[in-house]
Amino acid sequence: MLVLLPPSEGKAASGRGAPLKPESLSLPGLADARAAILDELVELCLGDEDKAREVLGLSEGLRGEIAKNAELRTAGTRPAGEIYTGVLYDALGLATLDTAARRRAATSLLVFSGLWGAVRVGDRIPSYRCSMGVKLPGLGALNAYWRAPMASVMPEAAGEGLVLDLRSSAYAGAWKPAGSVAERTASVRVLHSRVVDGVEKRSVVSHFNKATKGRMVRDLLLAGARPKAELVEVLRDLGHTVEAQAPGRAGRPWALDVVVTEIH
Repeated sequence: MLVLLPPSEGKAASGRGAPLKPESLSLPGLADARAAILDELVELCLGDEDKAREVLGLSEGLRGEIAKNAELRTAGTRPAGEIYTGVLYDALGLATLDTAARRRAATSLLVFSGLWGAVRVGDRIPSYRCSMGVKLPGLGALNAYWRAPMASVMPEAAGEGLVLDLRSSAYAGAWKPAGSVAERTASVRVLHSRVVDGVEKRSVVSHFNKATKGRMVRDLLLAGARPKAELVEVLRDLGHTVEAQAPGRAGRPWALDVVVTEIH
């Protein structure tokens, strides 16, 4: 099973490890695209700070992120699973998984990124700021820029098993499963169910959907579950309320709704 995750906006500080070694990152077929984005991002952040802040969509309070990007080639690194923080990653709790679950996480989790395309949680990267929604002056919108490179590497990365897609819309735009891969891809959303005047109402949640997704992935990793067609049954056995909906036509992902009654 391959689990596709979004990154986090906030990130931990770069580590004290050796600087970035691009050739060590997973999915080497993305190397050229990564190099092009890294070159332009560093050049942008070494130049006019106001222009860099505008391009990156940063508030005045986040101006320090520009200096961090300017030093990406020399900054220390740490595993991506430690760099990414926030609600989803707090709920996932990679550091508190047992040895077997951490081993599963290393091979089954793939984090999408505006800068790196996608990395595994064990890949060593520096802290950075570059969302998939950024439009670099020389390369254009990153979600569009990544489509061709990702299309060339992701079918192989997906293997033959289930693909569990937990990405947000901006990152989902960088690669859309097609053909046989799409038919074994489950796109997940979280719905909040509540009863109003005796009638059930459902709504899509935002902030809390990240925590739910993090807990769901953690449960799968701890259980050692490698589901394919039986994903719904596995998640129900783990205590999640889920509903599956088949795609409208062949070659499209199927939808998986995770229904929660309490938001936390």
